[in-house]
Amino acid sequence: MHLLVVEDDPRLRSLLVRLLGEERHLVDAVETGEEALEVVLGPAGIDLVVLDLGLPDLPGLEVARRIRAAGRTLPILILTARDTVGDRVTGLDAGADDYLVKPFAFAELAARIRALGRRGEGPSRRTAPLLAVGPIALDETTRTVTVDGVPLELSPRELSLLECFLRHPGQALTRDQLLDRAWPWGVAVTPNAVDAYIHYLREKLGPAGARIRTVRGIGYRLADG
Repeated sequence: MHLLVVEDDPRLRSLLVRLLGEERHLVDAVETGEEALEVVLGPAGIDLVVLDLGLPDLPGLEVARRIRAAGRTLPILILTARDTVGDRVTGLDAGADDYLVKPFAFAELAARIRALGRRGEGPSRRTAPLLAVGPIALDETTRTVTVDGVPLELSPRELSLLECFLRHPGQALTRDQLLDRAWPWGVAVTPNAVDAYIHYLREKLGPAGARIRTVRGIGYRLADG
């Protein structure tokens, strides 16, 4: 999809552009509400907006209202640190389709974007996307994991790590890359946490866990053969 990221924090904006690009999206990014309106209401052909509420000029809610007032129906996913029920209701009433509270894990953001992108598509696209390597499979719609067809219960962090491996089979991933994808943005965590959760994940996968190989001096990879 062609995404627009509207975020005034330059570090988070740059990170989202990089990670969403690795998800094979075309990503534009701006830091103000006025710039966002110019892009969305222009000829760029944006499919979905990831919209921060705390912008330096227009409030994000006003950006969402103006997009809807202009008759644009593209999905809007709000990012915010405000997490009360009233805040969420206000955001949805302003025209947002989904609401993700900071700090958030990138894997959850990516999954929500995929879900929003599937809305309104015809029957040919309603089959649940499946990520699979060997006996390990992840249903992206239900967020369920099976090994040789047997359901497996994983923690949110373990699930995010596994999804990252399944999206990049055979590729050596650094600990920092895994932290970016599986841990909430803004939460202090050390690379050692990756090692601990890889251990948990391998144990839960059973014999299939041996596919997660240590790449000395780099990180880990999921063997795809």
